[in-house]
Amino acid sequence: MAGKVLQAVRGMNDIFPEESAGWQALEGDLRTLLALYDYGEVRLPLLESTELFARAIGDVTDIVQKEMYTFADRNGDSLTLRPEGTAGCVRAAIQTQSMRGQTPRYYYMGPMFRHERPQKGRYRQFHQLGVEVFGLPAASTDAEVIALSARILRTAGVTASLQINSLGSPAARAHYRTLLLDYLRPRRAELCADCQERMERNPLRVLDCKVPTCQDIAHLAPHLADHLDADSAAHFTVLQSLLTALDIPYQVNHSLVRGLDYYNRTVFEWVTEALGAQGTVLAGGRYDGLVAQLGGTETAAIGFAIGLERLLALQALQGRAVEAPAPLLFMGALEAAAVARAWQIAEQLRDGGISVVTSGPATFKTLMKQAVRSRARFQVIIGAGQLAGEALILKEQAGEGRWQGDLDAVHEGLRSLGVDFPQPAPHTVRNFATARTLS
Repeated sequence: MAGKVLQAVRGMNDIFPEESAGWQALEGDLRTLLALYDYGEVRLPLLESTELFARAIGDVTDIVQKEMYTFADRNGDSLTLRPEGTAGCVRAAIQTQSMRGQTPRYYYMGPMFRHERPQKGRYRQFHQLGVEVFGLPAASTDAEVIALSARILRTAGVTASLQINSLGSPAARAHYRTLLLDYLRPRRAELCADCQERMERNPLRVLDCKVPTCQDIAHLAPHLADHLDADSAAHFTVLQSLLTALDIPYQVNHSLVRGLDYYNRTVFEWVTEALGAQGTVLAGGRYDGLVAQLGGTETAAIGFAIGLERLLALQALQGRAVEAPAPLLFMGALEAAAVARAWQIAEQLRDGGISVVTSGPATFKTLMKQAVRSRARFQVIIGAGQLAGEALILKEQAGEGRWQGDLDAVHEGLRSLGVDFPQPAPHTVRNFATARTLS
């Protein structure tokens, strides 16, 4: 009796070649853009100490209290699958002392994990691009980071609107928290159950609640912008003037507070209505106190994250799907005796940068079906006749191109049909005895 068919964990998805081509194209575009701004890639662990996120994100946030995948390892240490990337990046920068005397610009791409209710654009394993800049406190850095985010969305063909706000200094934020609580407490019964529960712990989160009654209350709440410290107010004014100079339209959203405790001063989001309730495509802000909070020296910092699934979903809505690449040549072997020679030729063609898909031994009819399914531009079939000296036929699958010649001259046939042999990839190493240079 067959065993139970196992399923992927709810909210965690498999990505096959038909989809991964779009991922690879997007990731390639992102890496190209990030190089224009002198960002370097860091690759960070998926697992971190639970304490890192409790200290960085805030132990009264929904992420830490409700959404993290946390477990004890065999040594009894509490570990957590990363729910976001900033804390791990800061931890790594402190541990390696890479910020000492430097102003590093880092980016990372990879999976994050949160135990949320799966819905459109939101999964329990999701992928993010994260960008972090350290040691640059000026509003000009904020403007450049936002300009990078605008370029990413523009290049991806995504239409979204920019919302900004300032959370001020920690002292100004603490003062505003008292004012906000004085406003919210008489209206507690009108708030949704979540906001009633989080109001005392983190009242600023009430401001970005999506429940209509809570939004009405938040709309009439005191504005944090009216209670900023002088330095933060000046910082925010400079940022707005720079965004105007860069021709980046924006809207000041007094309800924008972000869900993580480490933010101060500038926060921003790019939002769209195309994905329904999950309207935020990209979000970030300044977190000047986090490095010291995690044991480093006082260091200014700013960054953002963008969900790759949401970005791909927006591209799909606009018809920007990427088809998986097809091989240039399908090479089939009719008999077992032909396999070794066919595979040798395939390897030699790959040395020249030509993509080849092979199959066999199989019947001619089977190989023809496989050739069509491969979507290769050309196909060639090798059998006992070709091994004995009969002419080899190389032809286009969807065109009229056709070449007939010697078994050892397939590369010449491809050239005669208009194929340019690219340079081999720089990491390609060949030491097979059958390899030879195609010139």
